[in-house]
Amino acid sequence: MTTLVLVRHGRSRANADGVLAGRADGVELDDVGRQQAQRLGELLSGAGIAAAYRSPILRCAQTAEELGFPEAVVVDGLSECDYGEWTNRKLADLTSEPLWRTVQDSPSQVRFPGGESMLEMRDRCVSAVADIVSRHPGETVLLVSHGDPIKAILSDALGQRFDDFQRLNVAPASVSVVSHAPESAPFVVCVNANTDVAALLAPRQAPTVGGGDTPEK
Repeated sequence: MTTLVLVRHGRSRANADGVLAGRADGVELDDVGRQQAQRLGELLSGAGIAAAYRSPILRCAQTAEELGFPEAVVVDGLSECDYGEWTNRKLADLTSEPLWRTVQDSPSQVRFPGGESMLEMRDRCVSAVADIVSRHPGETVLLVSHGDPIKAILSDALGQRFDDFQRLNVAPASVSVVSHAPESAPFVVCVNANTDVAALLAPRQAPTVGGGDTPEK
């Protein structure tokens, strides 16, 4: 079984200012974000992580470094959504755009002006995950990415309609865990956690009907 530890980057200056940073250059973690990542690094220290991957964007590089994985492998498929003309705009202003409601209710229908569609984002993220899982059978792997990409990965793992993915919340410096077993659908261990990661990754029992447990095979 391969276990993916999905970490959203720590709080950035854009997060604090209510700006949609997207792929804009030079968006760094603020002091709070660095502290968040440092604390999370302590929680990850006993998680037995065998490999680490990250988005190519600066705030993910900084987060990976604070987590103790400065040489995490860059994977373009984990990058932030290309929001095109929405990049670097205030979220408060974007809420008045006609497309905003579609982003919230029907993301499968959205293509950002001058950017990518949300389905394209989902597909490249899911493809990146499949490749990483294939490289690390039986290992625990760290992925440092962004809110919408992580939500897309979780939505796919849950077998959820993509138009429902906005029902997921992934906060800065949060942890979500997905396990992949051969010839089986993935299962989601946790979403948006901020707790002892090693405990979340402890050997679990397989769920049965009624919520009981049976020894994992």
